[in-house]
Amino acid sequence: MTTLARESATPRTGRRQKTIRLVDTSLRDGNQSLWGATGLTTGMVEAVGPLLDRVGYEAIDFTSSTHLAMGVKFHRENPWERVSRMRAVMPDTPLSAITTGMRFMSWEKASETVMRMALRLLARHGLRRLQIAEPMNDVDSLLRVARWAKEEGIERVVAAVTFTESPVHTDESYARNVRAYHASAYVDSVYVKDPGGLLTVERTRQLIPDIRRAAGDKSLELHSHCTTGAASHLYLVAAELGVDVLHTGLGPLANGTAQPSLENLLGNLDALGIPVHADREAASAAAEILHTIADSQGLAAGEPTEYDLSPHVHQVPGGMMSTLRRQLGELRMLDRLPAVIEEVGRVRAELGHPIMVTPFSQFVGSQALMNVLATGSGQDRYSRVPDEVVRFVLGHFGTPQGEIATEVAERVAALPRAQELAVPPAERSLAELREEYGGRAGRELPEEELLLRLVLPQDQVDAVLAAGPAPRWSPVGVGRATAPVTGVADFVRAAHRLPRWKYLAVTRGTERVELRRTGTGGDR
Repeated sequence: MTTLARESATPRTGRRQKTIRLVDTSLRDGNQSLWGATGLTTGMVEAVGPLLDRVGYEAIDFTSSTHLAMGVKFHRENPWERVSRMRAVMPDTPLSAITTGMRFMSWEKASETVMRMALRLLARHGLRRLQIAEPMNDVDSLLRVARWAKEEGIERVVAAVTFTESPVHTDESYARNVRAYHASAYVDSVYVKDPGGLLTVERTRQLIPDIRRAAGDKSLELHSHCTTGAASHLYLVAAELGVDVLHTGLGPLANGTAQPSLENLLGNLDALGIPVHADREAASAAAEILHTIADSQGLAAGEPTEYDLSPHVHQVPGGMMSTLRRQLGELRMLDRLPAVIEEVGRVRAELGHPIMVTPFSQFVGSQALMNVLATGSGQDRYSRVPDEVVRFVLGHFGTPQGEIATEVAERVAALPRAQELAVPPAERSLAELREEYGGRAGRELPEEELLLRLVLPQDQVDAVLAAGPAPRWSPVGVGRATAPVTGVADFVRAAHRLPRWKYLAVTRGTERVELRRTGTGGDR
């Protein structure tokens, strides 16, 4: 094992430097930022898990409600099975989930009953750590979810201060939040979450010292994206300024709009004389598996980004950028992406400068897309408003730090749908939900199924339950079918049950069958 974990002095400062610890983001944020949260299956993450367990990570940023929902929709995979199987092959490294503290799978604001059930089930199936990124940096809301998480079995809670740039967000507000998290018994550590990749080296030098002091004796983590090309450098600055834990990607699931690559970071930390805890041989082997997965599925690897200041204008986070590309590609309108990105900045300002993090980034992105489609067909902006934006304007998700534009607030208030959504649904007890959904099914539902039926379309839940266990993964892939493949027709049918692929070839004796998929529809 090649591990660096001793204290040393940096050649720049001569100060004693503590060992940097790492969180891997490949399977969650890398998958979302680069592969639309659909690239990895249960079998794939399970295959790389044992090697990741050997690296010595502080934790694996493993999943989110978005990822679990996408696994259901695109792969017909049971989310609880995914967590359990990964926990089984990673006994030593904590699996982590990220939540906004206000939703689970559905875009609607979750009730306390639903959130507690989600946290309880995540803990039951093997999640030990929770990262809470409250999308309005609302301290009271975050601490409430932190308490629920501890009470439902989560071992470690990491509270985020979510960084953004706007006229209404200040460094003092960030430090004030961190001081509140430091004082809470429900928060174990703090992290700066930079979803838009907006931090620069200069801003890092301004921001981190105050937050480091406010965090006191609690660990401080940093999570940024390579969207502007600055993250790889500012990570080194943060390490010198006292950040304890850096969030990195691995192999093809780093760089681009995801996190800095572990491979590059290790070399740079070595050059500065900053010790880091990592089994490099295990990390290299894990990266090779991820590259094999990328090649087998025709998925593009993240690439280093040239320095680019445009994200400071639109603030579109990495995961949302890949989603917009996918949506426009499905509409055969990818050429309109620049117009949508420009509209994102305008919509964000009109909605009071919400932080561009899930779910608000999706709200802003959806409205921007609708506005571009509307003006392209001769209609007015905001001629169509999704329910989530209506609820946001009505205040269901809290009050943004900036003011919502008067004309937008008035237009939304005049919508018939606004009248229907004006009153949030009443809180319902677990017993009431069990009775209703159990009555529909004619049987008592286990909590795992009940929660899925509460937050997802019923046909998707039915498909997951009918599909059975997710297939294990190997470089050649394994379909769900248990019957042997005996002919060309069987091969074609079996291939279409595999996860995403673009080219397959099978040779048996002197026979060879090749398939090449064309088209961009749906879950292909």
